[in-house]
Amino acid sequence: MDKIIKLPQPGKISGLTVEEALLLRRSIRDFRDEPVKLRDLALILWATYGLSDPVEGFLTTPSAGATYPLQVYVVIGSRSVIDGSGFLDPGVYRYDPGRHVLMLVRSGDVRRELMQAALMQGFIGRAPMSIVITAVYERTTSVYGERGRTRYVPMEAGHASENAYLMATALGYGTVAVGAFRDSEVSQVIGIGGSEIPLYIMPIGVPITRRRIGFEELAGFFVGKR
Repeated sequence: MDKIIKLPQPGKISGLTVEEALLLRRSIRDFRDEPVKLRDLALILWATYGLSDPVEGFLTTPSAGATYPLQVYVVIGSRSVIDGSGFLDPGVYRYDPGRHVLMLVRSGDVRRELMQAALMQGFIGRAPMSIVITAVYERTTSVYGERGRTRYVPMEAGHASENAYLMATALGYGTVAVGAFRDSEVSQVIGIGGSEIPLYIMPIGVPITRRRIGFEELAGFFVGKR
């Protein structure tokens, strides 16, 4: 399939500082029945694994030797991502960081299939969308050997996941990093194979509830411990 969606350009739209996003970040599994704005999805994808330096070719996530083994997919449900002209078509899309676009891989709402592949964790099926992070290990192991497989690629996936957490939090959404799933079934859902391996599923949506905490409360706790 050759359908391409041009994403809104990255820019400063969050009202939270990095400090506040770190303070408020939580793993969220309960989401409102509300769509995600395309503008926000674009920024979450950029934060996760987007281009940050077009001259050097660097992405937002640290990578051993700038080998960049990860791929980022988005599983979008029906009436789940909205822009000014309406809802995006449901389907599986791959994020291209070099062009900042989404490329359609598979049409249709496959959230239930993804949920089944993830051991029937219901919140994956209920979330409006999920990011799936995969890795092509050979990009890194060809340079760093076994250490690339056991250390550098998993470390990079963790970096990307935390970026997604923080940007989602800053924009008023919630997410959770899920590693419990059957690899082969997730691969089938998002249309990958061969040497590409799924590492994370991150459902994203507006939280039903969110505990709010301020730095004053944190400071009071520390003072009480002295």
